[in-house]
Amino acid sequence: MPDTPTFSRAACAAPHHLAAEAGRAILAEGGNALEAMVAMAAAIAVVYPHMNGIGGDGFWLVREPGGRVRAIEACGPAGTLATIRRYRDREYDAIPSRGPDAAVTVAGAVGGWQAALALAGGRLPVRVLVEEAVRLAREGVAVSPSEARYVPKELDSLYDQPGFRETFLIDGAAPKAGAVRRLPALAATLDQLGHAGLDDFYRGDVGREVAADLERLGSPVTRADLAGYRARGRAPLSLRLKAATVFNHPPPSQGLAALMILGLHERLAPSKPESTARVHGLIEATKRAFRVRDAVVTDFDRLRHDPASFLDAKVLDREAAAIAMDRASPYPVRPVGDGDTVWMGAIDATGLAVSYIQSVYWEFGSGVVLPGTGIAWQNRGTAFSLDPGAVNPLEPGRTPFHTLNPALAVLDDGRVLSYGSMGGDGQPQFQAQVFTRYALDGMGVAEAVDAPRFLFGRTWGAESMTVKVEDRFDSGCIAALSRLGHEIEELGGPYIDSLGHAGLLVRHPDNGRVEATHDPRSDGGAAGV
Repeated sequence: MPDTPTFSRAACAAPHHLAAEAGRAILAEGGNALEAMVAMAAAIAVVYPHMNGIGGDGFWLVREPGGRVRAIEACGPAGTLATIRRYRDREYDAIPSRGPDAAVTVAGAVGGWQAALALAGGRLPVRVLVEEAVRLAREGVAVSPSEARYVPKELDSLYDQPGFRETFLIDGAAPKAGAVRRLPALAATLDQLGHAGLDDFYRGDVGREVAADLERLGSPVTRADLAGYRARGRAPLSLRLKAATVFNHPPPSQGLAALMILGLHERLAPSKPESTARVHGLIEATKRAFRVRDAVVTDFDRLRHDPASFLDAKVLDREAAAIAMDRASPYPVRPVGDGDTVWMGAIDATGLAVSYIQSVYWEFGSGVVLPGTGIAWQNRGTAFSLDPGAVNPLEPGRTPFHTLNPALAVLDDGRVLSYGSMGGDGQPQFQAQVFTRYALDGMGVAEAVDAPRFLFGRTWGAESMTVKVEDRFDSGCIAALSRLGHEIEELGGPYIDSLGHAGLLVRHPDNGRVEATHDPRSDGGAAGV
């Protein structure tokens, strides 16, 4: 059974140990959890570039010491030139996954950092928050085992994108773990933001450089799109369970699905931990939640339904009643997709708790690296449809559907949980597994994250809608799930990247100590003071 690191006052967790250490350093200097998270977000953009970057988006949940929970939507909209007609005229049937035409949306992550610091009431300048990221990018950092393991989708196309080879390859080849990579242009950009302020990314010198490069390369994002962007505060979605209140992010995030899964699970009379009935119930709850998600979740300002209405007790009762516990249901709905992401958490000595997720969507996003700034731009706009009648059609100014969803929970005994995972469609499922194992089954923090996982649906490069399991999964449970009609796919390893890089932090109300862990499937861990 893995041990859980425990800290007396404050802690943070990240999928790369250097990002966790950047957060710990800020906490040690007296910074709060939001300041620590900005430092971690800057550092993780350097050391985990296959998963995220400042050319991507972010979503925040923040619980203040007094109990108020806020959400920050830091995802950028489609550019002014991003019209369906533009892509149809270029004979596209769908938005391409790589290249300048995939760089459809404004990058919102840095705007989210700015909005978070406006909430923080902190005292540390941005220069201090990003200085470790600047140092790592300038001096170089070892390529992580995670990056070395990954085989990106559409690999040949990725390598051919402007700026990719000279930025991320070493001697023309994908680097091995441990090889040192320097990112001097990104270091200069982060240094500029540290001195000029984060607003410079959109409305200053960095914004001008970014816009000029995007225009030169042929992206539909314009200078006016950047200058007009600001992250937005939102009211979180919440759900009352029997012994906890759980929170997640509203649309365009799929946070609704994460909460629905927990609400349905509770109504299925949860059985013994790790039992066939438990796993079957979570799989079937996922199917019901995804059907709602795919019909409802879109740009927040263009919603046709109130997402909170699907968390009403009567709606959840009805959905749960439709689940058969003696057989697997068919799932004909087309899956939304997958993506590469980082989840990180931080809780400080005051009780301020942060759950944050940052992403460029696919590995390395669009693959386009802007020459003037060294920023790799996301391809989140591929989530749009070129069908004007779709739930998420491409339209200038519209935000795309996001798998990103950070989670928080407050147990009735006062414990505060910050938790989450990367993993596209898997994110709500991994959250449910971690939460139920800790909050309902009494597993330790590290044990709940370490335990073998399953995933219903597709993973990177695999389109099959099977139930995928790690080798450590109980063989008797696998056989029983097969008898219920689930198609099981054993992934051939004890710890599989595609089953999420998850993390969990828990603050105890009696003495303020914080337990924290990050996934053995990642290259990270926890650090604190």
